[in-house]
Amino acid sequence: MLDCTGLSCPLPVVKTAQAMKGLAAGDLLELLATDPGVEPDMNAWTRRTGNELVSIERQGDVFHVLLRKKA
Repeated sequence: MLDCTGLSCPLPVVKTAQAMKGLAAGDLLELLATDPGVEPDMNAWTRRTGNELVSIERQGDVFHVLLRKKA
């Protein structure tokens, strides 16, 4: 799990990109963020990188983003 709560754009995207480098193809990464910009940012980032945005759910002030590393 990658905890980016309290961080503003672009840090959640930067930290996500760094974390994904350490994963194997098909692995999942859960990202926690409080910046509402994380939803459009992750949509754009996954389109650009080819990684999969599995889901984004908001629970209170925290966005739970599930990503799958591209094969």
